[in-house]
Amino acid sequence: MDSPPAGESVPYSIPRHAGEVDRLDLQHYAFREALGKNYLAAIHRPRLVLDAGAGTGQWGFDLSGQFRETHVVGLDLVPSKPRRQPRYHTVRANLLRDLPFPDDRFDFVHQRLLFAGVPLAAWPGLVRELVRVTRPGGWIELVEAPPLVFDREGPAMERFRHLGLAAAARAGVGGPATVYRSLDAYLRDAGAVGVTRREIPLPVGEWGGRVGSMMATNLRVTLTSIAHLFEAAGDLEPHEVADLINEVQLEHEELQVSTSLAIVYGQKPG
Repeated sequence: MDSPPAGESVPYSIPRHAGEVDRLDLQHYAFREALGKNYLAAIHRPRLVLDAGAGTGQWGFDLSGQFRETHVVGLDLVPSKPRRQPRYHTVRANLLRDLPFPDDRFDFVHQRLLFAGVPLAAWPGLVRELVRVTRPGGWIELVEAPPLVFDREGPAMERFRHLGLAAAARAGVGGPATVYRSLDAYLRDAGAVGVTRREIPLPVGEWGGRVGSMMATNLRVTLTSIAHLFEAAGDLEPHEVADLINEVQLEHEELQVSTSLAIVYGQKPG
């Protein structure tokens, strides 16, 4: 992926490169298979949709393909993949500033997995902006995972989690699953009604079938991508990083671990 425009930055800890495009697409397909669809909100043929923090754009591509009259706006600091649906539109902007849209604009606003790119203190204001640009009666859906948190944890996983959370703290993004736990409150405090939360289990490892295999690949690439932060901080030598990642992968299979995905959605009062 391209770098952000000059003068724009967010504390995103995973480098933006071609391999990251593949990882994000794989992650999207894993989530879609685990969920059985691309969203949970009770939308019905939305005319205009905002995907805030769109990444590669694949979620929006799928949605614009699902609904023939739907136009999707993918907002991110970097452009989506070059091949896109004809009703998919890219807007390059910083989520940490006010969204460049008027009030009451979108039928459906979607945001997914931005805990690594949005400072913890910025979340309430960001969600208020998402609600602001949603039309009365429209829906907002937030999707986040608890970073490096699993239902069972071996010693290698525990060590990596501590190192990862320390790196996140240095970058000023989130804490131990704080954003994951707070999505409901963010949405209610922003004025949404009928707020509903669902947590979807996600197996990690070949033991978990197709979803587990995709999640294992996604996590391996993620761990490799953020490991440079450990080296930069002097926490680990390069060979120690590689050994630790291998140990984590072995524990995923031996312990048959799972993580989860929180999907929280609500409606703007009409």
